[in-house]
Amino acid sequence: MSTPQPGPGTWELVIGLEVHCQLKTRSKIFCGCATSFGDAPNSNTCPVCLGLPGALPVLNAHAVALATRASLALGCTVHDTSVFARKNYFYPDLPKGYQISQFDRPLATNGGLVVGTAADGTPRLIRVHRVHMEEDAGKSVHDRFADVSAIDLNRAGTPLVEIVSEPDIRTAAEAASYARRLKQILEYADVSDANMEEGSLRVDVNISVRRPGDERLGTKTEIKNLNSFSAIERAVAIEFERQCRVLESGGVIEQHTMLYDDKRNQVRSARSKEGSHDYRYFPEPDLPPLRLDPAWGAPHREALPERPPARRARFAAPYGLAEAEIDQLLATQALADRFEAVAAAAGEPRKAANWMLGTVLAAVNAAGVAIDAHPVSVERLGALIRLEASGELSNTAARQLFTMLEQHDGEPVEMARAAGLLQVRDDSALVAWIDAVLAEHPAEAARFLGGERKLQGVLVGLVMKKSGGAADPKKVNQLLGARAG
Repeated sequence: MSTPQPGPGTWELVIGLEVHCQLKTRSKIFCGCATSFGDAPNSNTCPVCLGLPGALPVLNAHAVALATRASLALGCTVHDTSVFARKNYFYPDLPKGYQISQFDRPLATNGGLVVGTAADGTPRLIRVHRVHMEEDAGKSVHDRFADVSAIDLNRAGTPLVEIVSEPDIRTAAEAASYARRLKQILEYADVSDANMEEGSLRVDVNISVRRPGDERLGTKTEIKNLNSFSAIERAVAIEFERQCRVLESGGVIEQHTMLYDDKRNQVRSARSKEGSHDYRYFPEPDLPPLRLDPAWGAPHREALPERPPARRARFAAPYGLAEAEIDQLLATQALADRFEAVAAAAGEPRKAANWMLGTVLAAVNAAGVAIDAHPVSVERLGALIRLEASGELSNTAARQLFTMLEQHDGEPVEMARAAGLLQVRDDSALVAWIDAVLAEHPAEAARFLGGERKLQGVLVGLVMKKSGGAADPKKVNQLLGARAG
């Protein structure tokens, strides 16, 4: 007999995310070792991050500042006092046998992140339960040597913030949206490069299911170390379906830590899931409580740039952009800043968005440069867009001019004139081309002038060909329309 499949509305998906974000410091959280990515294995280590006897940790003040900025960017309350604790567990890449983290007294609590609009039109808010500081573990390397695993401890002691959401997320897509917008906020606040490929941002997803209307949470499983938004969606969908099948068949969900295999698109159990009591937390004896002056947060709050949610609302109102376009423009602060500058220079926000998301991004990606290092300056791109908007450049000619501007300095209008790209709008020149086309195609001309208006497009195309693409097609249409009466 086949296993019953979960039907719509049979089970409700409940998701909470724990996001580990590497802070953008030059040195580790409790020692002076470098945090640079890609260095030779085990080259950035010392007695402190290796956990050797007698080595004492010293808290990195810059890490505290960045963690504070991250907390404020998420609307959290930063507490005057927080406490570091030892989280005890054995793992091959954790040389001390414990991780210095924060437990019952975290740095910050009670924030939130809007991920879209709810069905009733109100903002869809995902609450942030807490933000706490901790050190990272090392990295187990399984693919460098045959039949053995190796340990690289360069990452051990790297400063992290762990951002824990409330179990407010209800779909796989919403989980990915939350992670995506959280990444944006962290990048905008300049606290992390949030590079998921390098492990600067890693997501653990807690998943449970329950009957709709039931306020009790089901038994959760946790999928560890997801490093892409697509992986979050796929892994959540797989685990949700599995839990539904287990419950529909009368089984019981067991609390497990899971791993997602991206190559096989499978979620598998790694070990039974620990509870907080399993870690035997106790206050870190080598670090005093972290006490922040009440005024500590003020300069960090003032230094925060405009957050993505506020910028999102501002892009939607005056610019009239669709939500999908805004999402793309807000992908990075550099792209959003460049778009706003180009829109102002061009006076055409709609066209500026099309250029930025199309031709400009394609050119930047092909060149492999940062967007603010692309050779076509804001002013020159704005001038080009104005020429296209006014009808002086056709769409095709505008893109030709863009390529020329990538290769040479110069004023767009002068370069377009020298290259013969400016559209001819003079009536006498256009009439001459129209007369020539009508004379060369007497049958079509007679039918068109006799009232067969569908031929107008054909004749416009012939005029454009006759002019070598220089004629203004709008004016050609107007003049031909006047001929037909």
